[in-house]
Amino acid sequence: MATALDGLRVIDLTSNLSGPYCAMLLADQGADVIKVESPGGGDDMRRTPPFIGGESAPFMLWNRNKRSIVLDLKSEEGKEALHRLAKGADVLIENYRPGVAERLGIGYEALAAENPRLVYCSISGFGQTGPYRTRGGFDLITQAMSGLAAICGPKDGGPHRLPIAISDVSAGMFGAIGVLSALQARHTTGAGQHVDVSLMESAMQMQVYEAASYFATGEIPARIGQAHRGSSPYQIFATRDGHMALGASSQNMWPKAAKILGCQALVDDPRFAQKADRVAHNDELVALLQERFLTRDTKEWCQAFDAAGIPAGPVMNHEEVFTDPQVLSRDMVVPVEHPAAGPGRTLGTGVKLKSTPGGVRRPAPMLGEHTAEVLAEIGMAPGARAAE
Repeated sequence: MATALDGLRVIDLTSNLSGPYCAMLLADQGADVIKVESPGGGDDMRRTPPFIGGESAPFMLWNRNKRSIVLDLKSEEGKEALHRLAKGADVLIENYRPGVAERLGIGYEALAAENPRLVYCSISGFGQTGPYRTRGGFDLITQAMSGLAAICGPKDGGPHRLPIAISDVSAGMFGAIGVLSALQARHTTGAGQHVDVSLMESAMQMQVYEAASYFATGEIPARIGQAHRGSSPYQIFATRDGHMALGASSQNMWPKAAKILGCQALVDDPRFAQKADRVAHNDELVALLQERFLTRDTKEWCQAFDAAGIPAGPVMNHEEVFTDPQVLSRDMVVPVEHPAAGPGRTLGTGVKLKSTPGGVRRPAPMLGEHTAEVLAEIGMAPGARAAE
């Protein structure tokens, strides 16, 4: 069956997570993604634990569906090969520090002069312009500088980094959106363009409630633990045998939830009557509800709330997640066979297209596995010095 991005060629010059994740999203939907790696070890993520059969598990997850070639972009032969690739490509993705690609002679202006239809996506810490443009931008740094770390953590504690790479992954997602938007524009204009995405701005985009609140009130958003800024009750509660999440903040759900919890009197309490009242008195409400949650097991509560049409669910660990019937039915755990690591599993694609479905077609490549194959496609001898 055809995929949505059949025939699209993408040159992936990226390393680590944000850029490779962006390219993976396109590869999952059928694009031919050629991952260009440097001699002497390639993408540094190949050396990130844990390892399976000597291969990095993180690298393999977000570099599936790609072909790998090795090019020395500091050599004339390597640059020539890259220019030939770019001439026949639709998209190029890079995540060098701003200015590096230009110094190598592979910046947007140089490549667009040879291929005006090229969509060139740059992912960096802080963007291609502005006073911070040349700074390195790891996920940790941009979580700190975007305001994200300042609002995370317990009320009475210090700022926290989210234990997920949210700046990197969201930048990869925004990069893919930018690429697809530019490709759509190319249908009208006939020309490609430069797509500029930053980790910091991607982390800022995640904070829609906080931005709206600050713009409306001028007050700096405080750390509120796991509470929600605009909804209550809407958080995780301890049960008799574990933990569960309850989202019963809407005005029609709150009385039903209170009845299930056996505390109907709270519905008429002026502190909790309306949504805004419950948000203002969230700590008091949570303390009262928490007492009730401790009287029954998670499964009992979830079944009761589910029967009433109230969103609720258990807090599941990763073993529970990856064996959950809903997850498995949606093909979010996919078997994959790697030439070195052997049989394993990887995440499925989160975007399901009915008529042109994407998916995992091939494992992450070995370093330089497809160098000879790709060089032959652009008319260079397999033994060319471009990869040295």
